Amino acid sequence: MMRSGLAAGLLLATSSLAVAQDKSPRPSKTNAEAQRDAVEAGYANAPIEEREERSKGSVTVAGKRLPYTATAGTLTLRDLEGKPTASMFYTAYTLDGTKPGTKRPVTFFYNGGPGSPSFWLHMGSFAPVRLQTGNPEFIRPAPYDVAPNPYTLLDKTDMVFLDAIGAGYSRPLGDMKPSAFYGVDEDADAFAKAILRYATKFGRWNSPKFLFGESYGTLRSGALAYQLQDRGMALNGVVLFSSIMNYGYRQPGLDQVYINYLPSYAATAWYHNRLPNRPADVATAVQQAREFATGAYMSALAKGQDISAAERDQVAQRMSELTGLSADFIKRANLRVDLARFQKELLRDQRRVVGRFDSRYMGTDADAAGERPETDVSSDAISGAFIGSFQDYLTHRLGYATEMPYRLSARDAPGWTWNWKHDAPNRGGQQNNPNTAIDLAAAMRANPYLQVLSMNGWYDMATPFFGTENDLGHMMLEPSQRPNLRFAYYPGGHMIYLNPEALVTMKRDLSDWYDRAVAVARSGTPPVTPSVAASEGPVSGPN
Repeated sequence: MMRSGLAAGLLLATSSLAVAQDKSPRPSKTNAEAQRDAVEAGYANAPIEEREERSKGSVTVAGKRLPYTATAGTLTLRDLEGKPTASMFYTAYTLDGTKPGTKRPVTFFYNGGPGSPSFWLHMGSFAPVRLQTGNPEFIRPAPYDVAPNPYTLLDKTDMVFLDAIGAGYSRPLGDMKPSAFYGVDEDADAFAKAILRYATKFGRWNSPKFLFGESYGTLRSGALAYQLQDRGMALNGVVLFSSIMNYGYRQPGLDQVYINYLPSYAATAWYHNRLPNRPADVATAVQQAREFATGAYMSALAKGQDISAAERDQVAQRMSELTGLSADFIKRANLRVDLARFQKELLRDQRRVVGRFDSRYMGTDADAAGERPETDVSSDAISGAFIGSFQDYLTHRLGYATEMPYRLSARDAPGWTWNWKHDAPNRGGQQNNPNTAIDLAAAMRANPYLQVLSMNGWYDMATPFFGTENDLGHMMLEPSQRPNLRFAYYPGGHMIYLNPEALVTMKRDLSDWYDRAVAVARSGTPPVTPSVAASEGPVSGPN
């Protein structure tokens, strides 16, 4: 029977009160004692002993049948003395016949949040099964269509989907406080321990190893790539999917966030046909916005309130042509259009708003005159389907049964507070607003074979692609290292894989990239990969 860590916290609080009343010293409880108390109190808790539930499946990729073993289980994290500190839940897919010591690649997937479990990537992207999605519209209620995924990456790599501590079925153990895991560096440390444990337990130290993070998971990947390397695990590759690696530019009063968003506004206005001179493709609209953002727009914002009326009018007019908003609205916003205002304003004459995670989605608010959307329609449209299909799949197809609640976010746990401080390597210093592109750059300099692929959706308004280009473009890599960083763009939002057409292209690009990354490590001579652009200049995927 598995029990919750909440009981341990309540019992420890009661014990502390008793100590305060009688002033007599009492020894602190061990993990085992706290675990036992939780069991006796009737709470469901994560197991200290690692658990595994295995099942068999198969999927056909490019006409070839791939039999695999799915494992839903837990990894026990321990400190240097061997004390268990947390239980991390995972789901792994390994090609049948894979043995310890194999040279077959393995990839570790995770979502972001911070504090999100990995079921979004698990059910939507490259696992052997996938929730079927289509056009940017509300997914109908149950029954949901979960089917074998012909675009799975299983033909290239085994896959391990990891849930952050406090999310899903992952929990602190015994007397460990959530604060030991809820922070930039604390979270990266937990994932590093889990990956090291998985490699040791299943004999994967000699396998090519990859990280695949989405959203805040990309910030984690920057820190994690460096931490793993610092602990003796050199990676072959890192996939940055819908990235946010730098929270510094989001501080109030800074203008970089408006520069970062402008090309995303242009892409969204192009998609919804709101541009007065609409280019033939979204890539052209985006490139026009890029050039304006780093030229006249950046210059205008830098002048602050001292900008001349003539320059303000000129910049507002050009912004209007690029974003579909009126020049008057832009001037009233001081040339600085917040995301929520853009979402509300673009289609206001139609009484519609656009989504944040995916601006292709449209919705309606009760108040069409409001300043910001009442909800994110792109999140509402898919959440029920992803949550419901995963819960059914995990319990009834993978056979993982527990009385614990599956937390949709660690933010739902008592005492949620995230420590945003980050100790960057080398001369990075301590950051109050983390930028782990510094960590990733340090890992790439130390490991000249480390390949990085940045995958971006044109219509992602949560983590705008131009911000990613800016962050990765300031890693200050040497010319010889820059070909190891590559970019790709797709017609989708934050969860690009919702678009099945984009999924086809992404699978092709990832297959080529995995082949390249493995070949680089084996020969030291990277082959040409035409479908994914090198970092010398971002190029577009399909329109």
